[in-house]
Amino acid sequence: MRRAALIMAAGALTFASACQQPAFAAEKVVEAPAAARKASEGKGLKTAIFAGGCFWGVEAVFSHTKGVTSAVSGYHGGTKRQADYSLVSSGVTDHVEAVKVTYDPSVVRYDQLLRIFFSVVIDPTLKNRQGPDRGAHYNAELIPLSAEQRTVAGSYLAQLPKSGKWDAPIVTSIEPARTFYAAETYHQDFAAKNPRHGYILRWDAPKVAALKRLYPALYRAEFRRN
Repeated sequence: MRRAALIMAAGALTFASACQQPAFAAEKVVEAPAAARKASEGKGLKTAIFAGGCFWGVEAVFSHTKGVTSAVSGYHGGTKRQADYSLVSSGVTDHVEAVKVTYDPSVVRYDQLLRIFFSVVIDPTLKNRQGPDRGAHYNAELIPLSAEQRTVAGSYLAQLPKSGKWDAPIVTSIEPARTFYAAETYHQDFAAKNPRHGYILRWDAPKVAALKRLYPALYRAEFRRN
């Protein structure tokens, strides 16, 4: 994604006149199946990491999800020294853009977060790209942070091809947890801070709208800021 040139004036910039129109589905929305294997994580807040292309949209969707208490944009993997937007977005590092999601499993389970992720955030048939963005740093990945999450994620990935919802093979992978580095401050809560930004209007606002439409019981109108 060529976002670097847009960041400095994010509050004012838009891509084109078409981006000023009401949000529409820029990407295919699929009502993913409910998980056959429900997550059982006990009490207390839990955390998982989701990589799904540009972290602005991933963060926006989960920030509008009930039970999510925090959604932090950042870089998963790679080194601390190279965990910098200009380097990661150039594709020369070993990071993927990702979002660390903290949630209350008594309100929203991990398997429900997976269903939202595959329904409105990503196209699981794409490798090293999502939406307009290309490169390994935009790969869609599940990064479980517990044995229960890993079991549920594995079961769900095995279930998806049998659902008939996608014509192409599912290529989203489960990856081992490595270090997560929070992104720069200007990336945090980006959609809430820049609702008229062209990229947000074109690609991410439709994802939030799809969340509201498909899963109204889990949708929160308020953007939960970090």
